[in-house]
Amino acid sequence: MAAGNSIVAATGAWVVFEDEAGQSMTPPRARTWGRRGSTPVVRVRGRGSGRVSMAGMACYKSGQRSRLIYAIRECRGRKDEPKGFGWRDYRDLVNRAHGQLGGPIVLVWDNLRMHLVAPLREFFEANAAWLTVFQLPTYAPDLNPQEGIWSLVKRDIGNLAATDLGQVTRAVKRKLKMLQYRPEVIDGCLAGTGLTLSA
Repeated sequence: MAAGNSIVAATGAWVVFEDEAGQSMTPPRARTWGRRGSTPVVRVRGRGSGRVSMAGMACYKSGQRSRLIYAIRECRGRKDEPKGFGWRDYRDLVNRAHGQLGGPIVLVWDNLRMHLVAPLREFFEANAAWLTVFQLPTYAPDLNPQEGIWSLVKRDIGNLAATDLGQVTRAVKRKLKMLQYRPEVIDGCLAGTGLTLSA
């Protein structure tokens, strides 16, 4: 990250951490209220009937309010339907972040196979004037503040007994929208990684 800090200092760039997550109809495990000795069980229908895919970017810059930019896709398991995000989706998300942040970006993300495809590498090379990309080490989710965002989203929907995939999508969107207006929470996710931004 030392090289990233020098680029950020020289260009005044935003540091953007990207990550993906997904949520099926089965709610994640979460704490809930219940009688002592009697574990509450939340029964759900529609197990395995689709998935909500999420891609998010936690954006940081010294002296600026932290931002959260995200994209959501419902995957209902239909034939010929993409199961998640493709390289064009990631390209569009980076372009959207560049437009919203209005400055150069240092993108930090993991080694997901889709992140390493040739069309994305060509896109990065063509936009090197405003975009620098760093890969996180393999198996290092604790260095990505976007993981903290996903943890907050999943904790919030842990007690949701959804009747259809649309209800899961609405719950995820509502929580992400709420987090966009809470920059102190986004800052807390960065602090949780132990990383800091140099002024």
